[in-house]
Amino acid sequence: FKTENRRMKIRDKILIQKYYLNVFNGIFLALGLMLLTFGLWLLFNRNNLFSELFSSGKNQLVAYISCILLGIGSVITFTSAVGFLGNVMENKCLLVTYMSFQILVFVTQMAVSVLIFMKKEEVHNQWNNRIDEVISEYGNESLAEQEPVWNILNAVQHNMECCGRYNVTQWERNKNKENSTQIPCSCTKSSLKKWFCDVPRNSTYSMGCEEYLNTWFENNVLILTAITISLLITQIFLITLTGQLCRDISKNNIWPNE
Repeated sequence: FKTENRRMKIRDKILIQKYYLNVFNGIFLALGLMLLTFGLWLLFNRNNLFSELFSSGKNQLVAYISCILLGIGSVITFTSAVGFLGNVMENKCLLVTYMSFQILVFVTQMAVSVLIFMKKEEVHNQWNNRIDEVISEYGNESLAEQEPVWNILNAVQHNMECCGRYNVTQWERNKNKENSTQIPCSCTKSSLKKWFCDVPRNSTYSMGCEEYLNTWFENNVLILTAITISLLITQIFLITLTGQLCRDISKNNIWPNE
């Protein structure tokens, strides 16, 4: 009777562990799918400034980031499926495989997190330099392939009522105007569908777009960092629960033979 009682206690413990493992595995899968979605959004959405700035020519930063996010997201999705099967079937082999993948993903994410932290300032500087480059190239008829990013920049300036990265005087560097006094139509309340307009300086937006652009950049980095930290915390629980579940399954298999 004592042996049966102990076996029942272990069985109850296993059921509780399986429940919480499913809950945390579901959270893990949801976060992994968020990374996948984020990666796909960067790779295929050409209506955001970051993708347009860093997806052509030598600027393949978006492609690299997307591949990393898609890779981690895919591994997380596969790992979650293995964990779910191992949990339902109470299969130690699948659970050990699941735990091994969890440790591998955990180490990879830690390395990626450190890399993001170390490279954040460098990427931010590249971001500002690339925006300045786009402002200099804006309206150049020989660079028609750059029109999508110019249109996005126009939308930013028009919607946020700002002009240039730091202020309207930055457009003096642009050499593609008919005369030096012209500025982008999006720097004014004008609805004309052309690159440059002749308007008095006092009727233009005086504030630069840098604050808005930096906020957009920081918010996206913050979202990515929050997902990564949430994944790391979830994985600590998953690795601990999986290890304990494997031990208790072994104990449960021993008791009937006694």
